[in-house]
Amino acid sequence: MLTSEGLRPTPDRVRETLFNWLAPFIDGARCLDLFAGSGALCLEALSRGAAKVVMVERSADAQHQLRANVDLLSADGAEVVAADALDYLRGQATLFDIVFLDPPFAIADAMIRDCGKRLAQGWLRPAGLVYVEAPRTLHTPPLPSDWTLKKKGVAGQVNFLLFQVPPAPG
Repeated sequence: MLTSEGLRPTPDRVRETLFNWLAPFIDGARCLDLFAGSGALCLEALSRGAAKVVMVERSADAQHQLRANVDLLSADGAEVVAADALDYLRGQATLFDIVFLDPPFAIADAMIRDCGKRLAQGWLRPAGLVYVEAPRTLHTPPLPSDWTLKKKGVAGQVNFLLFQVPPAPG
């Protein structure tokens, strides 16, 4: 089992709820996980019909385990990127349908704010979705004001929310 400082896999109950929320949108989707950790969210997205998943992870141990899981599952469409989330978002923007934003709780407020600002600069398809997992104490994640909260839940110390970015104009 992989253990790494700040690694906190999404609880099964939360993951089940999330994928019930995403069911109408997941087929053929391009997904990005900026704090991939165990890779559970993206690997489940692939198993439910996502076309492509990009898992960004800065921990070398977690990257190694992610690659092993991708190989073990023969997960076509999965890409593991060795990078810090913000460094990755400083690169060339690529459109994604669904983004998973689940930073370590110790830095959640700043990471959600900074990643949200960067994601709003060409990383999301119109009407794309952003899943945020944060400490229960962070009631309103600091995201762009034009993103709409579609769903939310609480489980233990976890606040989990699904936002939608604006649709294309016109």
